[in-house]
Amino acid sequence: MTPRLDTPRLILRPHTTGDFPALAALWADPEVTRHIGGRPFTAEESWSRLLRYAGLWPLLGFGYWAVEDRATGAYLGDVGFADFHRALDPPVEGLPEIGWVLAPAAHGRGVATEAAGAALHWLRRDCFCIIAPANAGSLRVAAKLGFNPRGPARYGATPMLVLDRPYAPRG
Repeated sequence: MTPRLDTPRLILRPHTTGDFPALAALWADPEVTRHIGGRPFTAEESWSRLLRYAGLWPLLGFGYWAVEDRATGAYLGDVGFADFHRALDPPVEGLPEIGWVLAPAAHGRGVATEAAGAALHWLRRDCFCIIAPANAGSLRVAAKLGFNPRGPARYGATPMLVLDRPYAPRG
């Protein structure tokens, strides 16, 4: 049910249980999680994340892909859409939320922009993202992808920025 997306450097594909060791290592890395929850995730939390990724597709018709390096086959991270029913203040309802997370070895190489760009092209509808104000890298990616600041929000006690992107069909 999860479509495969191909880009010049990447393959976006369904997650498998074989991705678990690399996914768990990714989410256990403090550099990766410093702007996403602020702490490394346990193996149990990462396993729950993998199961959640698989469950999004049949329930919502969209979800997350594993991002694979086309040349090496290496698992680089995750990109995709969800509706997590986040307790954002102010709320955002009725739009898919895009997210991306990549291993540090993939940072600064345009991988997030390429992967998220392919995902957005597939989605073909409006969406939004939330980004920690200190996450300069993700804010740059969002700007390259055409996201516009919607305003500040709070996710629990954490200040966040909400950005949205209207769907614009390519001619």
